[in-house]
Amino acid sequence: MPNFDHRHPHQPDRKPKPKTFGLSALSLGAAAIGLGGALLAVFLRSKKNPAEHAAPDLALDKPRPGADDRAPEAFRPNPTAVPTKAERESLRPATGPAPSFAADRGSTLG
Repeated sequence: MPNFDHRHPHQPDRKPKPKTFGLSALSLGAAAIGLGGALLAVFLRSKKNPAEHAAPDLALDKPRPGADDRAPEAFRPNPTAVPTKAERESLRPATGPAPSFAADRGSTLG
């Protein structure tokens, strides 16, 4: 049995083109976002933190304190000082149930 082609003899063969525009656009967008993120990270790392300052007493050329060296008087704690009520409260250990993401048995959420 002959194979009949029902198209007009002058009609060209039409093959559907693969749809790659969407995939290309997605790839290009992802690359642009990645590059932008990398540039932003480099920019933010290069900025100096305004809260940072030089610490000349920690310079590498300064002599290191030895075992017999003590902290300056202003930085030494007073071992005989009695803590105030507010200080005592702030140093009290936390009590109560530990935080958890799971509900206790028998409890209802809502």
